[in-house]
Amino acid sequence: MRQFIQDIAENSHYRATHLLQILRQVQSRYHYIPEEAIAQLSGLLNIPRTQIISVIEFYSFLHLTPRGQYELLISDSITDHMLGKKDLFDYLAKKLDIAVGEVRKDGLVSLDNTSCTGMCDQGPAGLVNGYALTRLDCAGIDKIAELINQQKPLNEWPSELFQVDDNIYKPGLLLSQQIEQGAALKSAFKRGIKETLKEIDYSGLRGRGGAGFKTAIKWQFCSEEQQAERYVVCNADEGEPGTFKDRVLLNSYADQVFEGMTVCAAIIGARQGFLYLRGEYLHLHDKLQTILDQRRQNGLLGNNILGAGLYFDIEIRLGAGAYICGEESALIESLEGKAGVPRNRPPYPVTQGYLGKPTVVNNVETFLAAACIAVNGGDWFASIGTEKSKGTKILSISGDCAQPGIYEYPFGTTIQTVLNDCGASDVLGVQIGGPSGTFISNQELERKLAFEDLATGGSFIVFNSSRNILDVVHNFTHFFAHESCGFCTPCRVGTSLLKKQIDKIVEGHGSAGDIVALEELCQLVKNYSHCGLGQTAANPILTTLERYLGLYENQLKEISFEPGFDLDGALEIARRMANRYDAGAHLAQTDESGSRPIASLPPSLAVGE
Repeated sequence: MRQFIQDIAENSHYRATHLLQILRQVQSRYHYIPEEAIAQLSGLLNIPRTQIISVIEFYSFLHLTPRGQYELLISDSITDHMLGKKDLFDYLAKKLDIAVGEVRKDGLVSLDNTSCTGMCDQGPAGLVNGYALTRLDCAGIDKIAELINQQKPLNEWPSELFQVDDNIYKPGLLLSQQIEQGAALKSAFKRGIKETLKEIDYSGLRGRGGAGFKTAIKWQFCSEEQQAERYVVCNADEGEPGTFKDRVLLNSYADQVFEGMTVCAAIIGARQGFLYLRGEYLHLHDKLQTILDQRRQNGLLGNNILGAGLYFDIEIRLGAGAYICGEESALIESLEGKAGVPRNRPPYPVTQGYLGKPTVVNNVETFLAAACIAVNGGDWFASIGTEKSKGTKILSISGDCAQPGIYEYPFGTTIQTVLNDCGASDVLGVQIGGPSGTFISNQELERKLAFEDLATGGSFIVFNSSRNILDVVHNFTHFFAHESCGFCTPCRVGTSLLKKQIDKIVEGHGSAGDIVALEELCQLVKNYSHCGLGQTAANPILTTLERYLGLYENQLKEISFEPGFDLDGALEIARRMANRYDAGAHLAQTDESGSRPIASLPPSLAVGE
């Protein structure tokens, strides 16, 4: 082990910024991070062991205790549940003779849930040692169990278990044709770098990750900073449940994405770029690395690109299972090898980003669009869309529809048009923008995809009338409680309380006062959380309360108060220890009218007073 740790630290030039990448390699080799590795890395990288432990504890894919030689994680996304995930998960656990969240006694396999793996169009899905498993069914699970028990290496598993399809059903302005490798850079150099920035400005391109900040302004701000060292970062950490468009773009349009990053580097004067690839997309890593190597060989990365005096290269960094790292400042912290805790803003990344230097962070789709605009010009892009939302939007469509997959639409397209195209019928509602977005009912289907109406990073989940809205809210609320980074109290405690309150209502223990308390708690979490995760964590509750208040009310008991837990049941151990089972050893939790909580009173006072 010592030699292995020494070698990977040396390959990383003993840089603390590479800690997360080093820990990923240790986890992959030993299926946990041994104490000996932590101690050795502390010395080699000159960082405290406590810092290393905090990083390990932050990321879901890193562990301080041994996992199985085969680490199985099954997606707990709502779309997987809609495809029968629960029954399949139980079947898998039984087939492998393993409890959920445990390592089998022989140490061969471990099984657990994980958040959305970005395979919503081909679920139920999961991961084995980080590699994507798609379209899981009983036959596939039988095969997986057999392969594990035979201890077959993953490279000997049938390829169909790992098959990931693009499922592009409606290409538009960006997806209908690919630009020639190097064409965007040649056009930018021929036109002039400043003029190319003006074309991107004319195009009206706004960030496609969801926030919608104008791309040209961000690039200009960064280019005007005094510090000479600048960075370009592509955010490919699409962890929003229901989103998978970036996976498809990187699989089939990566050259254009890298070209867009390089155009950005020419404009802002950066020499180094990073593709931050979510850990769930490990299967794309080697293919992307090959494309980068080809671009270097073709003079499109490295020194003196196309003879124009541009020096720029791109490095791939992998995440390790943390939804919060989709937030740009948390992503930068992760790039620096730290826990992905969002920074205080201002300052913003364009002034103080990676290593405190000016940094542009944009989404995969944004860089793809920028490359196309560099070739075709700003008017070509701006001629489509609405006044405030130019161009097209690429959607990841999943849920109750005939053809889940990738669809590209001009901004201004109605939701009904999208539903018609993907084969959705008997629609109850649609979740636009993932759990952090908006749930709309079937009375709102003429609303439009646009920043001025329904903005989305790409997630589009369809629910038909057979679905229970509260099941959806329950899943999303648990997701946010699990993914909270824990930095601020409103989010750390608030999401946990929201989860408990939703559980209470969904399980039929809620009362009228609980809905009022739920809404008040939602507002606290939304208004006082540190970053976007907490600020949007209550959206599934708030947007459905607004539209389906009756559903919540139908879950309530016809009393004004229902305790959150069973006080009398909690005394059962004490009764057994005291051998007392008389009336005085029990607590009543309401008075005779059922309206006043008196659980905290001694039985003698509760009867007479």
